[in-house]
Amino acid sequence: MDRLIYSVLVAFFISILEGPIIIPILHKLKFGQSIRAEGPKSHQKKSGTPTMGGIIFILSSFITMALVAKKPGDEAMIALYAFVAFGVIGALDDGLKIIRKKNLGLRAYQKMILLLGVSGCFAYYAAKNPDIGTSIIIPFAHITFNLGWFYIPCIIFYFTATTNAVNLTDGLDGLATSVTLLVMTFFALLSLAMGHYTLSIFCGVVAGALLGFLRYNAFPAGVFMGDTGSLALGGAVAAVALILKLPLLVIIVGGIYVMETVSVILQVASFKLTGKRIFKMSPIHHHFELSGWHETKVVSVFCIVTVILCLVAFLSL
Repeated sequence: MDRLIYSVLVAFFISILEGPIIIPILHKLKFGQSIRAEGPKSHQKKSGTPTMGGIIFILSSFITMALVAKKPGDEAMIALYAFVAFGVIGALDDGLKIIRKKNLGLRAYQKMILLLGVSGCFAYYAAKNPDIGTSIIIPFAHITFNLGWFYIPCIIFYFTATTNAVNLTDGLDGLATSVTLLVMTFFALLSLAMGHYTLSIFCGVVAGALLGFLRYNAFPAGVFMGDTGSLALGGAVAAVALILKLPLLVIIVGGIYVMETVSVILQVASFKLTGKRIFKMSPIHHHFELSGWHETKVVSVFCIVTVILCLVAFLSL
Protein backbone atom coordinates (compact mmCIF):
# COMPACT_ATOMS: atom_id res chain seq x y z
CA MET A 1 0.00 0.00 0.00
CA ASP A 2 2.87 2.37 0.84
CA ARG A 3 4.44 1.66 -2.55
CA LEU A 4 1.17 2.56 -4.26
CA ILE A 5 0.90 5.87 -2.38
CA TYR A 6 4.52 6.76 -3.12
CA SER A 7 3.97 5.98 -6.82
CA VAL A 8 0.92 8.24 -6.98
CA LEU A 9 2.80 11.08 -5.31
CA VAL A 10 5.85 10.70 -7.58
CA ALA A 11 3.69 10.73 -10.72
CA PHE A 12 1.77 13.75 -9.44
CA PHE A 13 4.84 15.83 -8.70
CA ILE A 14 6.54 14.90 -11.98
CA SER A 15 3.44 16.10 -13.87
CA ILE A 16 3.38 19.33 -11.87
CA LEU A 17 7.06 19.94 -12.62
CA GLU A 18 6.74 19.05 -16.31
CA GLY A 19 3.98 21.57 -16.99
CA PRO A 20 6.12 24.76 -16.84
CA ILE A 21 8.71 23.04 -19.05
CA ILE A 22 6.58 21.34 -21.72
CA ILE A 23 3.78 23.90 -22.14
CA PRO A 24 6.17 26.77 -23.13
CA ILE A 25 7.84 24.38 -25.59
CA LEU A 26 4.46 23.58 -27.17
CA HIS A 27 3.81 27.34 -27.36
CA LYS A 28 7.17 27.97 -29.00
CA LEU A 29 6.62 25.20 -31.55
CA LYS A 30 3.17 26.70 -32.26
CA PHE A 31 1.46 23.43 -31.37
CA GLY A 32 -1.88 25.23 -31.02
CA GLN A 33 -5.32 23.64 -31.14
CA SER A 34 -7.50 24.38 -34.17
CA ILE A 35 -11.14 24.68 -33.10
CA ARG A 36 -13.72 23.26 -35.51
CA ALA A 37 -15.95 25.96 -37.00
CA GLU A 38 -19.17 24.02 -36.28
CA GLY A 39 -18.38 23.79 -32.57
CA PRO A 40 -19.78 26.08 -29.85
CA LYS A 41 -18.96 29.73 -30.57
CA SER A 42 -17.63 30.16 -27.03
CA HIS A 43 -14.84 27.70 -27.89
CA GLN A 44 -13.40 29.85 -30.68
CA LYS A 45 -11.42 31.87 -28.13
CA LYS A 46 -9.59 28.65 -27.23
CA SER A 47 -8.00 28.50 -30.68
CA GLY A 48 -4.23 28.43 -30.36
CA THR A 49 -4.19 26.86 -26.89
CA PRO A 50 -1.30 24.34 -26.87
CA THR A 51 -2.36 20.78 -27.63
CA MET A 52 -0.58 17.41 -27.34
CA GLY A 53 -0.45 18.08 -23.58
CA GLY A 54 -1.06 14.36 -23.05
CA ILE A 55 2.71 14.12 -23.36
CA ILE A 56 2.86 15.49 -19.81
CA PHE A 57 1.01 12.67 -18.08
CA ILE A 58 2.28 9.98 -20.47
CA LEU A 59 5.90 10.95 -19.76
CA SER A 60 5.21 11.29 -16.05
CA SER A 61 3.62 7.83 -15.94
CA PHE A 62 6.41 6.28 -17.98
CA ILE A 63 9.14 7.72 -15.76
CA THR A 64 7.36 6.68 -12.58
CA MET A 65 6.70 3.15 -13.84
CA ALA A 66 10.36 2.83 -14.88
CA LEU A 67 11.26 3.52 -11.26
CA VAL A 68 8.73 1.22 -9.58
CA ALA A 69 8.00 -1.64 -12.03
CA LYS A 70 10.95 -2.83 -14.06
CA LYS A 71 9.74 -6.28 -15.23
CA PRO A 72 8.96 -6.07 -19.00
CA GLY A 73 6.51 -9.00 -18.82
CA ASP A 74 4.70 -7.71 -15.79
CA GLU A 75 0.98 -7.02 -16.23
CA ALA A 76 1.49 -3.40 -15.22
CA MET A 77 4.01 -3.00 -18.02
CA ILE A 78 1.56 -4.49 -20.51
CA ALA A 79 -0.95 -1.82 -19.51
CA LEU A 80 1.80 0.78 -19.90
CA TYR A 81 2.58 -0.50 -23.40
CA ALA A 82 -1.08 -0.05 -24.36
CA PHE A 83 -1.05 3.41 -22.81
CA VAL A 84 1.95 4.46 -24.89
CA ALA A 85 0.97 2.65 -28.11
CA PHE A 86 -2.41 4.32 -28.41
CA GLY A 87 -0.80 7.59 -27.37
CA VAL A 88 1.54 7.33 -30.37
CA ILE A 89 -1.47 7.02 -32.70
CA GLY A 90 -2.96 10.11 -31.10
CA ALA A 91 0.35 11.96 -31.49
CA LEU A 92 0.36 11.21 -35.22
CA ASP A 93 -3.19 12.58 -35.47
CA ASP A 94 -2.32 15.72 -33.48
CA GLY A 95 0.86 16.24 -35.44
CA LEU A 96 -0.98 16.28 -38.76
CA LYS A 97 -3.56 18.73 -37.39
CA ILE A 98 -0.77 21.06 -36.34
CA ILE A 99 1.02 20.80 -39.68
CA ARG A 100 -2.19 21.46 -41.63
CA LYS A 101 -3.29 24.23 -39.25
CA LYS A 102 -6.84 22.87 -39.10
CA ASN A 103 -8.84 20.29 -37.16
CA LEU A 104 -8.10 17.48 -39.60
CA GLY A 105 -5.42 14.94 -38.75
CA LEU A 106 -5.41 11.32 -39.83
CA ARG A 107 -8.25 10.43 -42.15
CA ALA A 108 -10.93 8.29 -40.53
CA TYR A 109 -9.88 5.10 -42.33
CA GLN A 110 -6.19 5.69 -41.52
CA LYS A 111 -6.93 6.20 -37.85
CA MET A 112 -9.18 3.15 -37.77
CA ILE A 113 -6.56 0.94 -39.41
CA LEU A 114 -3.99 1.96 -36.80
CA LEU A 115 -6.44 1.48 -33.92
CA LEU A 116 -7.51 -1.94 -35.22
CA GLY A 117 -3.90 -3.00 -35.74
CA VAL A 118 -2.76 -2.09 -32.22
CA SER A 119 -6.00 -3.48 -30.73
CA GLY A 120 -5.43 -6.74 -32.59
CA CYS A 121 -1.95 -7.09 -31.10
CA PHE A 122 -3.22 -6.72 -27.55
CA ALA A 123 -6.23 -8.98 -28.20
CA TYR A 124 -3.95 -11.73 -29.52
CA TYR A 125 -1.53 -11.31 -26.62
CA ALA A 126 -4.37 -11.53 -24.06
CA ALA A 127 -5.85 -14.64 -25.69
CA LYS A 128 -2.48 -16.42 -25.62
CA ASN A 129 -1.55 -15.28 -22.11
CA PRO A 130 -2.54 -18.00 -19.62
CA ASP A 131 -3.01 -15.38 -16.89
CA ILE A 132 -5.68 -13.61 -18.97
CA GLY A 133 -7.07 -16.11 -21.47
CA THR A 134 -10.35 -15.91 -23.37
CA SER A 135 -12.67 -15.78 -20.37
CA ILE A 136 -14.36 -12.67 -19.04
CA ILE A 137 -16.23 -12.00 -15.81
CA ILE A 138 -19.87 -10.97 -16.10
CA PRO A 139 -20.72 -8.16 -13.62
CA PHE A 140 -23.73 -8.75 -11.34
CA ALA A 141 -24.07 -12.37 -12.56
CA HIS A 142 -20.83 -13.36 -10.77
CA ILE A 143 -19.97 -15.88 -13.48
CA THR A 144 -17.05 -16.35 -15.86
CA PHE A 145 -17.84 -16.82 -19.54
CA ASN A 146 -15.39 -18.20 -22.10
CA LEU A 147 -15.66 -16.42 -25.45
CA GLY A 148 -13.44 -18.94 -27.20
CA TRP A 149 -12.60 -18.09 -30.82
CA PHE A 150 -14.92 -15.06 -30.61
CA TYR A 151 -12.63 -13.47 -28.00
CA ILE A 152 -10.13 -11.77 -30.32
CA PRO A 153 -12.67 -9.94 -32.56
CA CYS A 154 -14.63 -8.89 -29.47
CA ILE A 155 -11.53 -7.47 -27.78
CA ILE A 156 -10.47 -5.66 -30.95
CA PHE A 157 -13.88 -3.98 -31.02
CA TYR A 158 -13.63 -3.31 -27.27
CA PHE A 159 -10.28 -1.51 -27.52
CA THR A 160 -11.33 0.49 -30.56
CA ALA A 161 -14.64 1.50 -28.98
CA THR A 162 -13.09 2.46 -25.63
CA THR A 163 -10.33 4.61 -27.14
CA ASN A 164 -12.78 6.41 -29.42
CA ALA A 165 -15.23 6.93 -26.55
CA VAL A 166 -12.60 8.60 -24.35
CA ASN A 167 -11.56 10.68 -27.36
CA LEU A 168 -15.14 11.93 -27.78
CA THR A 169 -15.29 12.83 -24.07
CA ASP A 170 -12.32 15.17 -24.43
CA GLY A 171 -14.30 18.24 -25.50
CA LEU A 172 -14.35 20.51 -22.44
CA ASP A 173 -11.57 21.82 -20.20
CA GLY A 174 -10.69 19.10 -17.70
CA LEU A 175 -13.57 16.77 -18.61
CA ALA A 176 -11.75 13.69 -19.90
CA THR A 177 -8.97 14.29 -17.36
CA SER A 178 -11.33 14.42 -14.37
CA VAL A 179 -13.54 11.52 -15.42
CA THR A 180 -10.60 9.26 -16.24
CA LEU A 181 -8.85 10.24 -12.99
CA LEU A 182 -11.85 8.82 -11.13
CA VAL A 183 -12.03 5.73 -13.33
CA MET A 184 -8.32 4.95 -12.84
CA THR A 185 -8.66 5.51 -9.08
CA PHE A 186 -11.49 2.97 -9.09
CA PHE A 187 -9.36 0.44 -10.98
CA ALA A 188 -6.42 1.08 -8.64
CA LEU A 189 -8.57 0.10 -5.65
CA LEU A 190 -10.17 -2.83 -7.49
CA SER A 191 -6.81 -4.18 -8.69
CA LEU A 192 -5.47 -3.97 -5.15
CA ALA A 193 -8.50 -5.82 -3.78
CA MET A 194 -8.15 -8.55 -6.44
CA GLY A 195 -4.46 -9.08 -5.69
CA HIS A 196 -3.08 -7.42 -8.82
CA TYR A 197 -0.64 -5.25 -6.89
CA THR A 198 1.57 -4.01 -9.72
CA LEU A 199 -1.47 -3.27 -11.86
CA SER A 200 -2.90 -1.19 -9.02
CA ILE A 201 0.37 0.77 -9.02
CA PHE A 202 0.01 1.48 -12.74
CA CYS A 203 -3.55 2.73 -12.22
CA GLY A 204 -2.42 4.85 -9.28
CA VAL A 205 0.46 6.27 -11.30
CA VAL A 206 -1.84 7.32 -14.15
CA ALA A 207 -4.31 8.80 -11.65
CA GLY A 208 -1.52 10.75 -9.96
CA ALA A 209 -0.17 11.98 -13.30
CA LEU A 210 -3.67 13.10 -14.32
CA LEU A 211 -4.15 14.94 -11.04
CA GLY A 212 -0.97 16.88 -11.74
CA PHE A 213 -2.00 17.51 -15.34
CA LEU A 214 -5.38 18.81 -14.16
CA ARG A 215 -3.52 21.78 -12.68
CA TYR A 216 -2.96 22.96 -16.27
CA ASN A 217 -5.99 21.42 -18.00
CA ALA A 218 -8.79 22.61 -15.68
CA PHE A 219 -10.91 25.58 -16.80
CA PRO A 220 -9.57 27.81 -18.22
CA ALA A 221 -7.23 25.27 -19.77
CA GLY A 222 -3.66 26.31 -20.40
CA VAL A 223 -3.09 23.14 -22.40
CA PHE A 224 -5.21 20.45 -24.05
CA MET A 225 -4.36 16.73 -23.89
CA GLY A 226 -5.18 16.27 -27.58
CA ASP A 227 -5.69 12.88 -29.19
CA THR A 228 -2.24 12.07 -27.82
CA GLY A 229 -3.72 12.02 -24.34
CA SER A 230 -7.29 10.85 -24.94
CA LEU A 231 -6.36 7.79 -27.03
CA ALA A 232 -3.63 6.91 -24.53
CA LEU A 233 -6.12 7.07 -21.65
CA GLY A 234 -8.63 4.97 -23.57
CA GLY A 235 -5.95 2.36 -24.18
CA ALA A 236 -4.96 2.37 -20.51
CA VAL A 237 -8.53 1.95 -19.24
CA ALA A 238 -9.22 -0.82 -21.76
CA ALA A 239 -5.99 -2.68 -20.98
CA VAL A 240 -6.46 -2.59 -17.21
CA ALA A 241 -10.02 -3.92 -17.38
CA LEU A 242 -8.91 -6.58 -19.87
CA ILE A 243 -6.13 -7.84 -17.59
CA LEU A 244 -8.66 -8.08 -14.74
CA LYS A 245 -10.98 -10.02 -17.11
CA LEU A 246 -13.57 -7.29 -16.60
CA PRO A 247 -13.94 -5.52 -19.96
CA LEU A 248 -17.71 -5.29 -19.47
CA LEU A 249 -17.13 -3.26 -16.31
CA VAL A 250 -15.95 -0.35 -18.48
CA ILE A 251 -19.57 0.08 -19.60
CA ILE A 252 -20.49 0.84 -15.99
CA VAL A 253 -17.56 2.88 -14.63
CA GLY A 254 -17.11 4.53 -18.01
CA GLY A 255 -20.80 5.37 -18.28
CA ILE A 256 -19.90 8.94 -19.27
CA TYR A 257 -17.81 7.60 -22.15
CA VAL A 258 -20.74 5.46 -23.23
CA MET A 259 -23.20 8.36 -22.97
CA GLU A 260 -20.95 10.59 -25.08
CA THR A 261 -20.61 7.92 -27.78
CA VAL A 262 -24.30 7.02 -27.85
CA SER A 263 -25.25 10.69 -28.15
CA VAL A 264 -23.12 10.99 -31.30
CA ILE A 265 -24.58 7.78 -32.80
CA LEU A 266 -28.16 8.87 -32.07
CA GLN A 267 -27.54 12.38 -33.42
CA VAL A 268 -26.09 11.12 -36.70
CA ALA A 269 -28.73 8.40 -37.12
CA SER A 270 -31.60 10.78 -36.39
CA PHE A 271 -30.33 13.44 -38.80
CA LYS A 272 -29.78 10.95 -41.62
CA LEU A 273 -33.13 9.22 -41.13
CA THR A 274 -35.40 12.14 -40.28
CA GLY A 275 -33.40 15.29 -41.01
CA LYS A 276 -33.85 16.33 -37.37
CA ARG A 277 -31.37 16.48 -34.51
CA ILE A 278 -32.07 15.06 -31.06
CA PHE A 279 -29.51 17.23 -29.27
CA LYS A 280 -28.50 20.83 -29.78
CA MET A 281 -25.03 19.49 -30.49
CA SER A 282 -23.16 16.25 -29.93
CA PRO A 283 -21.27 14.83 -28.08
CA ILE A 284 -23.75 15.45 -25.30
CA HIS A 285 -21.48 17.69 -23.21
CA HIS A 286 -21.95 20.33 -25.91
CA HIS A 287 -25.75 19.92 -25.63
CA PHE A 288 -25.61 20.83 -21.94
CA GLU A 289 -23.21 23.67 -22.69
CA LEU A 290 -25.58 25.14 -25.30
CA SER A 291 -28.45 24.67 -22.82
CA GLY A 292 -26.81 27.24 -20.55
CA TRP A 293 -24.53 25.10 -18.37
CA HIS A 294 -21.05 26.48 -17.78
CA GLU A 295 -18.17 24.17 -18.66
CA THR A 296 -17.27 23.74 -15.01
CA LYS A 297 -20.83 22.67 -14.18
CA VAL A 298 -20.83 20.04 -16.92
CA VAL A 299 -17.49 18.68 -15.68
CA SER A 300 -18.66 18.66 -12.05
CA VAL A 301 -21.93 16.86 -12.82
CA PHE A 302 -20.22 14.30 -15.06
CA CYS A 303 -17.70 13.62 -12.29
CA ILE A 304 -20.47 13.13 -9.74
CA VAL A 305 -22.14 10.67 -12.10
CA THR A 306 -18.84 8.83 -12.53
CA VAL A 307 -18.39 8.49 -8.75
CA ILE A 308 -21.89 6.99 -8.47
CA LEU A 309 -21.18 4.61 -11.35
CA CYS A 310 -17.93 3.51 -9.68
CA LEU A 311 -19.85 2.66 -6.52
CA VAL A 312 -22.39 0.70 -8.57
CA ALA A 313 -19.50 -1.14 -10.24
CA PHE A 314 -18.14 -2.19 -6.84
CA LEU A 315 -21.58 -3.59 -5.99
CA SER A 316 -21.63 -5.56 -9.26
CA LEU A 317 -18.64 -7.71 -8.28
